Amino acid sequence: MLAKENRLSKKKDFDNVFQFGRSSYNKILGVKVVKNNLNKNRFGVIVSNKISKKAVVRNRLKRQIKAILREENQKLKIGFDCVIISLPAILEVDFNQIKKSIIGRFNKLRLYKRKSV
Repeated sequence: MLAKENRLSKKKDFDNVFQFGRSSYNKILGVKVVKNNLNKNRFGVIVSNKISKKAVVRNRLKRQIKAILREENQKLKIGFDCVIISLPAILEVDFNQIKKSIIGRFNKLRLYKRKSV
């Protein structure tokens, strides 16, 4: 589970990300990001009824995505609100492919800290 301080919970926060955020999509998921002027990152995960009518399936996907976000959060730049939007093709892939996809979207949006040489 993501720490409470790292979660997007209010509708206005989600609306702000959707209205002003940059985005990157691929076949299985999309990521929208906007600066939040805080000293922490906050994440929201959207898995709609279009993915599956079964809550068990949707919640399993949310847990997997949140586990990836918890692991990757230390590597990301600070001060962003981020929403992960899952697409129907996510049901056909495994955990490692979801992880690669999220990392790829974060790379494309340049959210990772620079590596010191």
